[in-house]
Amino acid sequence: MTPPTTSRPAPRLTPWVGWIVFAGLVMIAGGVLNMIQGLVALLDEDYYAAQSDLMVDVSYQVWGWTLLLFGAFVAAAGYELLSGRMWARWVAVVLLAFDALLNFAFAASYPFWSVIAISLDVIVIYALVVHGREVSR
Repeated sequence: MTPPTTSRPAPRLTPWVGWIVFAGLVMIAGGVLNMIQGLVALLDEDYYAAQSDLMVDVSYQVWGWTLLLFGAFVAAAGYELLSGRMWARWVAVVLLAFDALLNFAFAASYPFWSVIAISLDVIVIYALVVHGREVSR
């Protein structure tokens, strides 16, 4: 007869794990869309300039490079978040907070997308802060 083993029960996953997957996918999609916005600003300055001026007075070349590089960072953090890396959770929160500010400053040129991006950033930040620890399970 073998002695009973004491083992901890496996932690129960909640439905919020789906929200974390959603967060990672939204980050990847948002990062790619930021990169597309950046490429448009770099390659066709008249596309945004014809609509309005930016909140921050910089050239569209600067905005293009900023959106392009920052979009790559957001997409990479989303991928790492889906991989289950705990450090990516906090990096994602910081990047998304900055992304919300970046989209707010870019809102004069493309208001519809900026409002959607800021809303998604806030939802993803909430999901990561409240239930992000379930990523590692």
